[in-house]
Amino acid sequence: MNKQRSTSRGTGRRPRVVISADCLGRLEALVEGAIQRNPDLADRLLGEIGRARIVPAAKLPQNVVAIGRAVTYRDETTGQEMTVTPVFPEDADIARGRISILTPIGIALIGLAEGASLHWDTRDGERRVLTVLHVASQDAPEGLEAQ
Repeated sequence: MNKQRSTSRGTGRRPRVVISADCLGRLEALVEGAIQRNPDLADRLLGEIGRARIVPAAKLPQNVVAIGRAVTYRDETTGQEMTVTPVFPEDADIARGRISILTPIGIALIGLAEGASLHWDTRDGERRVLTVLHVASQDAPEGLEAQ
């Protein structure tokens, strides 16, 4: 079940998701590998992939959250703003703000555009509302991108 996103700005519709075709294979492989270890996260990521519009990397809008692009978002529950960079699990380093795409927040953010608001559930089952404030217009340095 995809419990992660439930509404976009209170309309009852989930925000649009756009994913680069270059990342699609690796994302699907992550789902496959996570099914036994963490079926809930695997299901959430599969749901996002399933509803995403897949585009060539060159056509991925610069204001869309992608692997290797820093994103600033606000937790509407606490008012706290955070800047993180979604990466593949092997590149994750929370101390450097690099969050694995295979985490609740990584799955929640991937493919969202600036201005999108969404509901998502934390690992503890707490419902939160996030708003994407800014997406860096450049991808992260070599080694963090999709390949």
